[in-house]
Amino acid sequence: MELRKIRANEIQVLQDFLYEAIFIPEGVEPPAREIIELPELKLYYENFGAGTADNCIVADDGGKLIGAVWTRIMNDYGHVDDDTPSFAISLYKEYRGRGIGTRMMNEMLALLKEKGYKQASLAVQKANYAVRMYEKVGFKTVGENEEEYIMVREL
Repeated sequence: MELRKIRANEIQVLQDFLYEAIFIPEGVEPPAREIIELPELKLYYENFGAGTADNCIVADDGGKLIGAVWTRIMNDYGHVDDDTPSFAISLYKEYRGRGIGTRMMNEMLALLKEKGYKQASLAVQKANYAVRMYEKVGFKTVGENEEEYIMVREL
């Protein structure tokens, strides 16, 4: 399994990974796939690659993309300011719990630092098990609402 930058002809997989990234609490029916067409979710993938903060690293397992972490400056749930890229990360369920997500996060944090960004942000539902991983890689909660934490990682 290798981590590498996404190729231009693979950008469409961000839609699949965005759907996969939607946190579904235990016992709750997953939403219809069309949910990713909502304007507040389309901004995670629409015209990806056009912005200077559009970065994506994929986990490639022998030619099969099994995960992705991507950033862009967008007015999403984790938006803190117009200079801070927001994170999205997704890993197929059968590959979770193996440290791959942590590796992808660390790789992207290093890339953002190398590009001169001062910090990165994300939003995560409070019940999501990934909160612990985000804390492990250095994200700190800077705000919250009823359902989510807003987290920032200084670079």
